[in-house]
Amino acid sequence: MATMRDLDQLCLAMPEVEKNEDSEGRPSWQVAGKTFCFHRSQRPDAVDDKGERLADVLVFWVDSLEEKDLILADDRGIFFTTPHWNGYKAVLTRIPRLKELRKAELREFVENAWLTRAPKKLAKAWLAEHGH
Repeated sequence: MATMRDLDQLCLAMPEVEKNEDSEGRPSWQVAGKTFCFHRSQRPDAVDDKGERLADVLVFWVDSLEEKDLILADDRGIFFTTPHWNGYKAVLTRIPRLKELRKAELREFVENAWLTRAPKKLAKAWLAEHGH
């Protein structure tokens, strides 16, 4: 069962990651100035059944639109997208749904998101070090 604490620890364990928080305390994690995961502000394209804007949405960058489609096809329905994200290589989830992921699954999402945004030389060195 994964948590926001796990997400923070996993993100910060990746090389050259910086964590920032916006004025409302929502975190984002960057490598070389590029965000790979963040707690999104409320937006009109992500609403609950009553039309209220969701305040608990996380965004993870993914490697390709094909990978995005595979993640979105997961029967558990943990990840989703909105029309705003059409054409973008990113998936969304709600913070309470993190608990439906094993920590190893969350680690994989973080590592893959980081790899999509890290400089090529840094990503290549990390992959070599971790036997990928």
